[in-house]
Amino acid sequence: MSAAAEAGRVALVTGAARGIGAATVRALCDRGYRVVAVDCCAGDVPGDLPGVTYALAGEHELDALRDEHPEQVLALVADVRDRDALDRAAAAAVERFGRLDAAVAAAAVISGGRPLWETPASHVQALWDVDVMGVWNTAAVTVPRMLAGPDPAGCRFVAVASAAGTRGLFHLSGYGMAKHAVVGLVRCLAADLVGTGATAVAVSPGSTRTSMLSATAALYGLDDVESFAPSQLTERLIDPAEVAELIAFCCSRAGGVATGTVVSAEGGFRG
Repeated sequence: MSAAAEAGRVALVTGAARGIGAATVRALCDRGYRVVAVDCCAGDVPGDLPGVTYALAGEHELDALRDEHPEQVLALVADVRDRDALDRAAAAAVERFGRLDAAVAAAAVISGGRPLWETPASHVQALWDVDVMGVWNTAAVTVPRMLAGPDPAGCRFVAVASAAGTRGLFHLSGYGMAKHAVVGLVRCLAADLVGTGATAVAVSPGSTRTSMLSATAALYGLDDVESFAPSQLTERLIDPAEVAELIAFCCSRAGGVATGTVVSAEGGFRG
């Protein structure tokens, strides 16, 4: 996919400060996109997200990403739980760049480590608020602007799901429920988009070398994320840039062939 084919397009990416979100911003910029990079930048272990025991990205990480592509990236701090803040970010995309063609909902958190019946309701609610309603809010504020733009048939909504979105994983009932919901949300959004040419798809990563994977290892009492490698047919961990390449394709005009479905970036995940 050439940069020339995608030049001039504009995307909004949540969870953009690090991990798959940051890699996606880079991949889109390499293809000529202008990008609104959104992250909550909460930094230290968030007290308002019960069960989430690891630090989130900081504003310095989002700023560093912007500085890699200063002419293409508009960095904004916004929490995906705050629909009004996301609405302002989507409006900024149109105000700054004149259009919005793609949205990538990559923001998520993980918690777990207990069986379902021992998982506190507050932990489940935090997962629901970020991992599901965050995707819902992102779609709600971006899709109308995409459809109102100059190329509605070329518009793409991509949500980052997970291997946990299509199977059950040990001691991750709340996270798995949330990611299953993301898959359902995308399928229903795709049905709502029938007749517009715009699409919605979920990209499902396997064990990817991110801070969330390190947090997952901690939930399982593992010292090394490499312990997850044998769970994939590739027998190695996935790099965020590899997932980002697939997301970038799904964001492209050519990516319109995929909608209402889950596109696997799982490396042959086998649980």
